[in-house]
Parts: sequence; C-alpha cells; structure tokens
Amino acid sequence: MTAIAPHRAASRLRGIVLRGAAVLSAFVLAACEPGAGALTGPSTGQMIDPRQPVPVALLVPGGSGNADLNWLSRSLTNSARLAASDAQGAIIDLRVYETNGDNPATAVARANEAVDAGAKVIIGPLFAESANAVGNAMQGRDVNVLSFSNNADIAGGNVFVLGNTFANVADRLVGYGVRQNKRRVLMVAENDVAGRVGAHAIERAVARNGATLAGRVTHPVSQQGIEGVTPQIAQAVQSGRVDAVFMTANNQAVLPYLTEKLAAAGVTGQVTQFMGLTRWDEPASRLRLPALENGWFAIPDTSLSGQFNNRYRAAHGENPHALGSLAYDGVSAIAALARAGRRDALTTRGLTSSAGFSGVNGVFRLLPDGSNRRALAVATIRGGQVVILEPAPRGFGRSGS
Repeated sequence: MTAIAPHRAASRLRGIVLRGAAVLSAFVLAACEPGAGALTGPSTGQMIDPRQPVPVALLVPGGSGNADLNWLSRSLTNSARLAASDAQGAIIDLRVYETNGDNPATAVARANEAVDAGAKVIIGPLFAESANAVGNAMQGRDVNVLSFSNNADIAGGNVFVLGNTFANVADRLVGYGVRQNKRRVLMVAENDVAGRVGAHAIERAVARNGATLAGRVTHPVSQQGIEGVTPQIAQAVQSGRVDAVFMTANNQAVLPYLTEKLAAAGVTGQVTQFMGLTRWDEPASRLRLPALENGWFAIPDTSLSGQFNNRYRAAHGENPHALGSLAYDGVSAIAALARAGRRDALTTRGLTSSAGFSGVNGVFRLLPDGSNRRALAVATIRGGQVVILEPAPRGFGRSGS
C-alpha cells in the first residue's frame, strides 16, 4: 500500500473507514484477535538425536492467489532454506507446506500432515488465529509451534511467537525514555484490535520501567476521531505534566494525520518527546514529514539486516518481504541448538536458552511464556535521515536488551 502525503491524509482516512481496507504489515497482519485462549502448561516438545537430520515443517501462506501473501510465502521459504544451508554442523530436513492464505483449518490440516510425515517442530503459520489453532492441534502431539505472529496473546504452552512484539518495542522505548528523564508518558492509541494490544503493551512497559502513565487517550481510526482527541492531547501536554507522547499509530494513514493535527495545535517533537510503537522510517516517504522529526522509534540492527537483504537479492533476484527473515531466525535457532549437541533442541527448555540466538535483525531470545525479546536500536529522524540514538545491543544483560 502506497504512502500518503500529509495533505491527502484526511481523504485517505475516510477511504480506509469506508472500505475497511487491511494493511499488510508486520504488526497489523499479526495482531488478529486470538482464537481459543492462549496455551499454557508444562514443558513441551520432542527430544531428537542431534547427529541425525532434524525434521522441521515450515507453514507458509501461499496458495491463495494473493500477490503479497505469495511474495511473503516465497520469502519465508527461501529464507528458511538459506538458514538450513548455513547450518554447518547440523542437518535440517526442511519440508514446506502451503496454508492457502493462512486459513486456520488448512493450517491445522497441513500441520497434522507434516507431523504424520515425521516433523518434530512447526515453524509458522502467519496469523495469530491460525497459530492458535495449530498450537491447540499440536499440543496433544507434543510438538512446539514457532509462529510468525507478533501477537503475544496467543503465546504460551507449545506456541512461541517469532515476530517483534509490541511489548518488546514498548519496553525498549520506555526504558530508554526513563534513562533520558522522560518518565511521564501519555499514551495515544487507536481503538482497533492492534491499537488495544499496543496500548496494553505500553501500559505494562511503563509499569515495568518505573515510569508514570500520565494519561490514556483512545480514538477511532478516522479523520473525525483524530480531530476529536487532538484538543485533549494538546491540553495534557501543555499542562506540563507530560514528558512524552507514546502513539500506537498502527494504521498507515493515522500517524501522518495525527502528528499533523497535533502540530497545528502546537504539539510537536520540539515541544514534547514523541514515541512510536511502529516503524516511523517505513515507508521512506515518512522521513520527509516535518511532524515526525525528533520522534523516537525502535528498529533492528540495520547493518545485519542489510547484509541479509543483499545476500537474498543476489540469490533470488528480488527483495525479501519484511517478514521473510523470521523463517531464517526460526530455522537458525533450531540449527544452533542441534549443532551444540542438544537433544532437547526442540523442547521448551532448549528453545528458551538464556544465551539466545543470532538472527537476521540481531540477537533474540524466546521466553518461557512464548513471547520473545529482540535487541533493538532506538532511532529518530533528523533532516530527513534516520539517526541512531542508541544502538541495538549485541547480547543480553545490557540496557535495552
């Protein structure tokens, strides 16, 4: 979906409300409403002989005819195969199954087919609803599921999420803000599903980092909704009791319009610190929006991701989808554990190794609750360029890790 210029934001927002258009992005596609309750329970997963090929099933969303999902499916498949070829000292027996656009019933059927054929771990599927369904189906078969979702609400038990979670981003930014004496945080969130998930993540990050929640503002995803809350936000900022405004801004059209209206009301990054739960450097046209200057957002280690993208383009003649690297991370984590001789590589104990793993976008850990922690950099925009304020940690145990 193409970016919108600031002066077109109002009409674009109206169009989104009328059409109910979905935005295929790393956050929105994974922030679906969870199906059955998140899985919890004892340690799960099967033991392996690390000297033998490790049977891994990859569930990708191909087969629906949707061009973007087919591109993502290719990227996930190619990235997983690249990780398998990099698995020196371990052998990954990777088999790929399409889920027809990530249909939950199809995903469950393919997962059962894969396990019947010998798979001992599932990487995928994509959407939270499908991941939850596959997790429920695999629980009785003692198989762990490493989903591409970033919705931690469906994590737990035998389900892990590989996607960068709202909780991870919020914790990174609030923690950095506390160290910069930006402790009083006003949260501004859309009242859609992803906005509610993001708002909860911000609230928890504020509490976890010893900051103060200075207020909550929610708004509909519409021109009128944003205009309706702008005076409330401006009043809170001008009261002197707010150090930072943390926006979920999940919808592609919301961030430009919201910050434009705030600027018109006298609230800018020069007045108070803006924080964003989503990438403010994507699409690249956002770098030219004056209202986003000096706002903080979190990004992965760009040097590592750049190396992967160059390698992928050289091998496949196209850019990888933004989520394609998650498949590389999942396969490489399993390969690293098998290479270390871990018989428990596919179990909860193995997958949640405290040392973590080296991923395409930096180091990451899978946590016992099924969520993850990814090392992120804190970035801002100055003069139309991305500036790194604090680099992503290269290991765990440091600030921001």
